[in-house]
Amino acid sequence: MAEFKGLKPILYGGREVWPLIEGGKGVAATNHMSSGAWAAAGGIGTVSAVNADSYDATGKIILQIYEQLTRKERHEQLITFAIDGAVEQVRRAYDLAGGKGAININVLWEMGGAQPILEGVLDRTRGLVAGVTCGAGMPYKLSEIASRFNVKYLPIISSARAFRALWKRAYHKFAEGLGAVVYEDPWLAGGHNGLSNAEDPRKPEDPYPRVKAVRETMRAEGVSESVPIVMAGGVWFLREWENWIDNPELGAIAFQFGTRPLLTQESPIPQGWKDHLRKIAPGDVLLHRFSPTGFYSSAVRNPYLRNLEARSQRQIPYSRVAAGEHTVQLDVGVKGKNFWVTPTDRDNARGWFGAGFTAALRTPDDTLVFVTPEERDTIRKDQTDCMGCLSFCGFSAWKDHDDWSTGRLADPRSFCIQKTLQDIAHGGDVDQNLMFAGHSAYRFGQDPFYSNNFTPTVKQLVDRILTGD
Repeated sequence: MAEFKGLKPILYGGREVWPLIEGGKGVAATNHMSSGAWAAAGGIGTVSAVNADSYDATGKIILQIYEQLTRKERHEQLITFAIDGAVEQVRRAYDLAGGKGAININVLWEMGGAQPILEGVLDRTRGLVAGVTCGAGMPYKLSEIASRFNVKYLPIISSARAFRALWKRAYHKFAEGLGAVVYEDPWLAGGHNGLSNAEDPRKPEDPYPRVKAVRETMRAEGVSESVPIVMAGGVWFLREWENWIDNPELGAIAFQFGTRPLLTQESPIPQGWKDHLRKIAPGDVLLHRFSPTGFYSSAVRNPYLRNLEARSQRQIPYSRVAAGEHTVQLDVGVKGKNFWVTPTDRDNARGWFGAGFTAALRTPDDTLVFVTPEERDTIRKDQTDCMGCLSFCGFSAWKDHDDWSTGRLADPRSFCIQKTLQDIAHGGDVDQNLMFAGHSAYRFGQDPFYSNNFTPTVKQLVDRILTGD
């Protein structure tokens, strides 16, 4: 098999590996089968350490059921589930790799209990994990924790400014442990995206100058030239990145594949999800802000996501007293008379009420959203059942420290992310759950490699990528 011109192995985790990294992909969308196979093919496999699956004595997945009465107790159980699951996945992946490639783990800094989970996993997998990729927030403590356990750390950033802030505040003290800097394109990557308030979600920017700026920042801070930048988000064919490879402006470059490994034989996602990937058309992946994390994220615009869009459109602002244009009292969907709205919004609310959206729920932004009674009951149950999977959750108003509350009203425009990601990963309805995907997912339907319903093994995919395709 001929590798793509200019692409050379890199030294990582004490051995030569291809500069090809499997994306971590959150809850149960990457596991030991996919990451072990990716490492066995000579790349860097990534076990998702975000509420990973554990197994019973017969090899069956242990369902993560939370029976405790308080959120704090459920949160402690979630941490136990997370550590046990990730340790199990790492051990299995390491065995499957057979001494080839390398195994990383991926954590989200904004997941609930991120620090004790990361420390617990690294403590029980000594010698098995080469590095930790970490994004979703500003993981200042990542370098210190990774270095304590003698593994590399790979921060996921989406701008030179973010890397500079991390480096100056913390990472410069642990410079030797920096394994790579992952540039995750905020417009093209799947899952949670690092768009800042200064960037327009509707106007994607060319990644080249942004990655060049990351390298210039790394050079200015004295980071070794041997530390690669990993391009993540929108990567499909290596031939489309030919001018990035062996480019002195960018320095050492590696590539992360998040979406393509979803459609492999070893990929743990259910068959219904795999089948749906073949049907995605350009524009079917939506960059949205419904996530309870508060971050932008990218997911397939299926009925589940369209329902969230519609819910937010059935929304009106209100005042507690007559003020400004809020001159009439709302007379549908609410109890009491102290909801003052505009005459137009009152008419809209009456229309929604007549269409069956008879329950009005308050949001933290002094608005009301109109939902069906069934939706209201589901929202309230999910908020009550919160197990603290995020450090800060807009949907349930949980936070994982101090008094366990964000101090804000729980937001009914969002959703329980743990519930839906666990459900879709374990065979739930692909139309009625959040389905993360990168914006290149439409290429499954265009790439001849996947024609006639062909599903490659991870080894076949890596070999294909190495040809440039």
